[in-house]
This record gives sequence, structure tokens and C-alpha cells, in this order.
Amino acid sequence: MLPMFSASIRSRDKIRPSSDIILPMNKEDYFINCFSKNRFIGDDAAVLGNVCISADAFFENVHFMRKWMSLYQIARKAMLVNISDAIVMNGIPKYALLTVAIPKYYTRKDLKELARGFEETAEEYGIQIIGGDTIANVKLDISVTIVAECVSPVLRSGMKAGDLLAYTGKLGNSSRDLMRLLRGHRINRNSRFITPVLRKDFFYKAAPNLRCAMDISDGLFHELEKLHRVNRLGFEFFTPIPKRVGCSGEEFEIVFAFDPKNERKIRNIAKLTRTPITVFAKAVRKPYVNLCKANHF
Repeated sequence: MLPMFSASIRSRDKIRPSSDIILPMNKEDYFINCFSKNRFIGDDAAVLGNVCISADAFFENVHFMRKWMSLYQIARKAMLVNISDAIVMNGIPKYALLTVAIPKYYTRKDLKELARGFEETAEEYGIQIIGGDTIANVKLDISVTIVAECVSPVLRSGMKAGDLLAYTGKLGNSSRDLMRLLRGHRINRNSRFITPVLRKDFFYKAAPNLRCAMDISDGLFHELEKLHRVNRLGFEFFTPIPKRVGCSGEEFEIVFAFDPKNERKIRNIAKLTRTPITVFAKAVRKPYVNLCKANHF
């Protein structure tokens, strides 16, 4: 099942995702919670001294269908979604390890196209591919590990009551394009679902002024749930956010919190780097419940 394929995406209802209701933990969160005593787990990457290490999977028929994307596009997106984790930790990605499960029927031309997607994306971000593993498989499955230089990491923790929350870019188009693909239609080759746009210029400049941050891979409301758990704060939304926007995954924009006194600085950085931002809520001491359906299982 594709990670965003749920009825909640199609709803146009608007919700204010805060409540006194306690919803059961989904299986992904439960499994991660089994390792909760491990101090390295809980952010977009594990911080080891001045190094951040992150890993992510990109599997056929789970995250993409082969008919939707070229092999070059698949390799490029697999790299970008992993680089996103390093950037939002305020890390400079340096090295990558690739694990690729390859169907036996792939030709040398196919393999060359796949490799070109990895190599060109890595070169664009100053990353050196230093190894990994390859195995035969019935479908294309990819796992990428990124090693980044991370002198001043930005974590998910650190938010305080009264902080403002904002996100970069425009949310909702990724789920819209996914639904079109699932219905058998074509989408623009520049769709963010095919090729995420990372906000590194904005984030690296803004990082010293932020309390916490994370990328929006599972959807804004899902990421707010994670921020709520680690910071024990809820959110006062300035205007209702449509579920088609708040539940849209695979966006790879950034949600972040900051002291209101830094708002002018952050808006100036956004203007300088031509990065759209939306300030949408304030952190408050109240419960929060994510009402979107789990993307995974």
C-alpha cells in the first residue's frame, strides 16, 4: 500500500487538530517506541558528536510504482528524501551508502540510468557515494544512509509555550498528484511528488533562530503529533487547515518553531532565499490529536 493512500486525503473537511481524545498509537509509532530508551532515536537523524546519520527506505509498490517514474527519477527521489533529513537537522551531507535490491530482468542500460540518478543528485549536494550493497529481487527496493557534518544540530525538541510555528512552501499538491496517479492519470514531470524541492538555502540561514524543526514526510498533522509528544505542547491554530493540506505526505517541506521575537529575521531570510513560509499556529499548553489516518500501517 502506498504511504499516503487513505480516505482522509480525499476529505475536504477542515479541522482544528486538538482534542482531549486519546487515539491508539499506530504500529509504526509503537515499534519505534519499543526503542524509546535509546537516546539516539527521536529526531530526523542520529547525532554522534559532530556527525548526523540518517537512513530511509524507498520501495517499489510502497513509495512508488515503476510506471509512474523513470529509473533516473526514482534514484533521484530516493536520494533527495534522505538528504532532506540531513538538511532539517542543520547538517551538511557528506557521504552516502546505498543498498539497492534490483530485479534480475534489468538491463545494463537500466542500471546505468539508475546509477546516473544517484550520482548526479549526490554531486549536486556535494555528497560522495562510498559504498553499500546490491542484491537480486523481484522489484526495485532502495535504502540510503546519509552521513552529514552536524556541528549545531536542530532537533525536534526545544519548543516552548508561546513559540510560533510555520512551514515552508505550499502543502497539499503532493497528495493531489498521488491521487491522480492512482486513478491512472498523468502528472506534471516537475511535480513535487516526483522531485521534492529541498529548502537548504533558507534552512541553513534560519537555523540559528529556530527552536526546533523537522521535514514534512508523513504530513503536517503527523509531524505536529511528533512535536507534541517530545515537547508536551499543543497548538493554537490561527485558521483552520484543510485535511487535504494537513494530511498530505511526501511534501518534504519543513515545519519549524521559533521565538516570536525572531519572526522578522525569519521572514527576511525567507524573502532573501525566495522561500514561501506560512506562520500557522502558536505552541500552547493543551492536548493535541492528529486525526489523519496513519500513512504506513
